[in-house]
Amino acid sequence: MPDRPTQILEAAARLIARRGVRGLRVEEVSAEAGVSTALIYYHFKDRAGLLRRTLEFIGRRAVRYTDAALETSADPRTRLTDLLLLELQDTPRVRENSAAWGELRATAVFDPDLREQLTVATKEWADDLAHLIRQARTAGQAAEDVDPRAAAERLTALVEGVSERWLSGTTTLERAHELLRGAVVRELGRA
Repeated sequence: MPDRPTQILEAAARLIARRGVRGLRVEEVSAEAGVSTALIYYHFKDRAGLLRRTLEFIGRRAVRYTDAALETSADPRTRLTDLLLLELQDTPRVRENSAAWGELRATAVFDPDLREQLTVATKEWADDLAHLIRQARTAGQAAEDVDPRAAAERLTALVEGVSERWLSGTTTLERAHELLRGAVVRELGRA
């Protein structure tokens, strides 16, 4: 059984994925987590603190299920492709994570504190991809004129957009994966 803060963060992520951030009440999170509201305030101080920590929690969860690409794939280009594809898996945890990330991103439009934290998280994600793209270029698996940072930003933006289409049912998971594979070829050139 997870510790109390983790239990609360899991409940917050579930609620955000299902119903969004606007109107999310601490009382709902406490009921979902099966804990008192006082315990949520004790661990997270306020609703804003809970949202910030939930964004961090979602990011850490994503790292856990995408790290497999970094451990199992032999070359940087394959690791990059696998890393992107693992962001879109038909599992409850990944679906929940993707939906919650999208909801938090939409809320950041109106919340400067959340926007700042989301900017940092997005930059770290793009940095990781840019590093793999540089490795692919060094290994001769990407065109020499590829700008790793710009390519990484376009690829992360594509993942976010394709994720929303997949989650909303306007595209299939297979089509989403096909689009991501095609984007890697476009960004890096033919292998």
